[in-house]
Amino acid sequence: MSNVTETELKIELDGDALRRLKRKALPQGFTSGQTVTRTLRSIYFDTPDQALKRAKWSLRVRRVGRNWVQTIKRGTGLSGGLSSPKETEVRVSGPMPDFARIGDPELVEQLNGLINGHDLVPQFETVIRRNARQISGEDGTSIELAIDSGEIVAGECRSEIGEAEFELKAGNPGQLFKLAKGLLNEHPVRFSGQSKAERGYRLASGGEDAKLSAPAPKTAGDVKLAADQDAGTALATILQSCLDQIAHNRIATLDLDDPEGPHQLRIGFRRLRSAIKVFAPLLDDKDLKRFNEQAQAIAAEVGALRDLDVLGAEIVAPPQAVMPAHVDATALLRTIGKARKTTRRKVRELLARPEINEFLFDLGGYAVAIEQATGSGSPLETPIGDFAAKALKKRWNKVKAYGTRIGELSIEERHEMRKALKKLRYTVEFFRSLYPQKAVKPFLEQLKVLQDVFGYLNDVAMAEHMVDLPKVKGVSKEDVALAKGFVIGWHEARAAQAWTNARGIWKKTAKANRFWS
Repeated sequence: MSNVTETELKIELDGDALRRLKRKALPQGFTSGQTVTRTLRSIYFDTPDQALKRAKWSLRVRRVGRNWVQTIKRGTGLSGGLSSPKETEVRVSGPMPDFARIGDPELVEQLNGLINGHDLVPQFETVIRRNARQISGEDGTSIELAIDSGEIVAGECRSEIGEAEFELKAGNPGQLFKLAKGLLNEHPVRFSGQSKAERGYRLASGGEDAKLSAPAPKTAGDVKLAADQDAGTALATILQSCLDQIAHNRIATLDLDDPEGPHQLRIGFRRLRSAIKVFAPLLDDKDLKRFNEQAQAIAAEVGALRDLDVLGAEIVAPPQAVMPAHVDATALLRTIGKARKTTRRKVRELLARPEINEFLFDLGGYAVAIEQATGSGSPLETPIGDFAAKALKKRWNKVKAYGTRIGELSIEERHEMRKALKKLRYTVEFFRSLYPQKAVKPFLEQLKVLQDVFGYLNDVAMAEHMVDLPKVKGVSKEDVALAKGFVIGWHEARAAQAWTNARGIWKKTAKANRFWS
């Protein structure tokens, strides 16, 4: 029996990419052993109500040559293509689970507790043709590269599998991303968002399997930290969360016209920059500075597209219903649509560049390596609870410095307060798992209300930039000008009331319990 904690990087590939990868020469600094090709049939088991799935466990029995191997994984799930489940393997006599072969009584007790007397039944199967080889780095790191093609079978439903798995056998986990960058930098990288088990469960339940289809935009997942962690481990977790949001919404923005894609992509870059600034007091790191500069530059381009989406849907569209007969927003919306189409093309050209892959691979490698960057007396060994409290206090004080003078703020200072609120919210969301949720929730809800007001005020200020919209052939300049004037006036009247409301909302926010104190 073997008990290990795997570290794997999983990347989705189509058939052409799989074939190219098999022929691709290794990057400098890596050497390869012989490729071994095998067919693997795996049967996944669970209770009828899927108790193991709910606990983020998986149980499979796999046919490997003439043998059957039972594998139990705990802590399944992926973030930015990376998974680190605990894995227990043992040989069994046939295609059914056999807990008697497990030499860990505590694990057996946990399994029986989850199963709770229910039968284990097959949920789905995977049939995979795997080309695997051992790759060694100059620093002694050992990686298994497995190139998988095959299918998931759940009843009458089938779904193709195409994936490259980079599994760390020994050494530096950052080398996983370095190797992947050297092999897979030609096309926009798709980090796997689900394990084969997660995809199988989805298929078995009748859900649509999203293999290599355009992924729907997604918000950031919850950042889960533990009170006994140090700051370095927490930073790695937060960076991985940012990477996951950025990588996913990059593909969504490339493949879909959904405005939520660039919105969530820009948020991902902003979260990353906020995280870097929060942890800056602990390390003077040239890589983090580079990530910050790159994120700022890319986010600015993506932000131009997001601003046009907001301009059309949230600035021009709302007052349409009350426009007088001589004012029509059609020409203005057409002009915005033309600008949005041009900007989307430019953004997609940027996001498709190999440099974006390099950014993602480098960030991923940094995130997994930062946990090892601690040593005796390293600032990264600071307990995360102590550090989080100081960071939250610092962010709050910056907001408070503006809030106490809210009635006197200039337009520029209102903009700075909005940014300070956004940074505070990101910091709260980074560290909220360290505190009782009953204490965090009221503060965060009040903060969001205040942030919404400032966000609206910023959108109204942005409406002034409609004068910069390009001319569109066949569109009346007079119609555009009339609509612009009405839209700006309509929002400015509401902005005045919103600013009055902001003062009262600030007073409530200032009185909210600061849960980190």
